[in-house]
Amino acid sequence: MKAFPFAAALGVAAIGGRAAAADLAAIAPPPPPFSWTGVYLGANAGYIWGARNGIDSRGFAMLDNAPLFGATSALGARGVSTPSFNGAFGGGQIGYNYQLAPRFVVGVEADAQGTAVQGSESRYAVLTVPNLTRYSISTETQVTRNLDYLATVRGRFGFAVHPEALLYLTGGLAFGRASQTVTQTQYAYWTGSPLVPAGSNVFGFARSQYDDTRVGWAAGAGVEWAFRGNWSAKIEYLYYDLGRVRSSGYLSFNTNAIPGPGSGGTGLVTIDSGSRFNGHVLRAGLNYRLDLFHSPAAPPVVATY
Repeated sequence: MKAFPFAAALGVAAIGGRAAAADLAAIAPPPPPFSWTGVYLGANAGYIWGARNGIDSRGFAMLDNAPLFGATSALGARGVSTPSFNGAFGGGQIGYNYQLAPRFVVGVEADAQGTAVQGSESRYAVLTVPNLTRYSISTETQVTRNLDYLATVRGRFGFAVHPEALLYLTGGLAFGRASQTVTQTQYAYWTGSPLVPAGSNVFGFARSQYDDTRVGWAAGAGVEWAFRGNWSAKIEYLYYDLGRVRSSGYLSFNTNAIPGPGSGGTGLVTIDSGSRFNGHVLRAGLNYRLDLFHSPAAPPVVATY
């Protein structure tokens, strides 16, 4: 009969222990919800391909002391070259996100990439000099274009379809170093017997070149997924446009070296070439959020009795 009070006391103690543990669990703070807010750093790599790759060249006879040779030279210099303009790139980015509400995120991002985007092409044209059908001018045109680097500074506006999955639109400024070179070499032929070139000298030669940093715009969309703690991965598409560039050169010729009648004179042709530097960017990136502006998590509250 004396053991009953002791057993009852043990039962009460056990119940009281479970209640205290439940109380402690109840007052321990839950883990904070995931947030996109914070500064992040990252790296990216991808591929660029051109949208409008044509380089159009136009020739104008400025001086023509040899009848119709200058007009034929200018006409031979005209045309459109379409070199491929594709290549891979790699670089890095830095940005800041701010979560406005459980679903909406705004931010800004700056990135810079070194690229291997380039293209080249050669084309040929042979024209007969009007009214001098025994003469013809052959034009060889070689074009190259390059994009040495591409950088952007863009705003981002996102919608969290899941706390850790973000769809976003982005747009802003784009910067890049663009270059193009157009080289044109002309030969004059006299269709005597046999067909012979105009001596050993080139009939005319011209080179125009552009090389400078361009400022334009870029816009696109992407998806980013926070897969582990502060780490996130993204896939992004951008369209960029650095505008149209032009370069000019001069081609001088001398027909005195051409055998046969009808030659004998000099001339000057100006050649103007232009193209647009724009295209598509597809890339994958990896980001790490630094949490520079986050306060450390508060320790759990322990009740004392």
